[in-house]
Amino acid sequence: MRAALIAAIKAVDLRIQRLQNKTIWLQNAQKKIENILSKLKLDEISEWTQKQRDLYKEYYQELMKVKSIITYYQRIKDITQKQANLIEEYERAWHLFQKDKHFNADELDYMQRVYSGILEESVKNIDQIFLILDSFTTQMSDLKRLEIIDAAADQIDSNYDDLALFNKQNVLLSLQRAKTSNDVNAVKKFYGIP
Repeated sequence: MRAALIAAIKAVDLRIQRLQNKTIWLQNAQKKIENILSKLKLDEISEWTQKQRDLYKEYYQELMKVKSIITYYQRIKDITQKQANLIEEYERAWHLFQKDKHFNADELDYMQRVYSGILEESVKNIDQIFLILDSFTTQMSDLKRLEIIDAAADQIDSNYDDLALFNKQNVLLSLQRAKTSNDVNAVKKFYGIP
């Protein structure tokens, strides 16, 4: 499951990098056109501009799509980073809980089911990001894209908060089960609690 999430995150980054390269190429082409325009006489500009608009109408539409993608890029990048943080936090905590002698096999099984649920929900959020990336090849309003991005971001934040709360509750449970002050100190050290 971790490999699938990492692959999904890498796929999002790869798509975005390709779109950035396309944007750079389109921006360079736009600069060339602007330089040509500045060299023409004023009376020729109007006629030539109309011809260029007709000729490059599709090009400009594509450029606007790519510019929109760049606008969303940082938000999408933040979402994928939050997803990566969620996975790292899960792995760190799960590794520690498995070694904690205060939890039995049934409790660890329960923890794994909770983690699986949180991770499955987070994968659905990444799927929403893919929907946004795919939407640039189909028709979708910018408002709809922003709604989907914001919803995915909110859900990933919620997933991360749920994971952090669940981890905190389990650490507190381990501390409560510690029988001696030495055991309490050992648990605190084990989880990095000052």
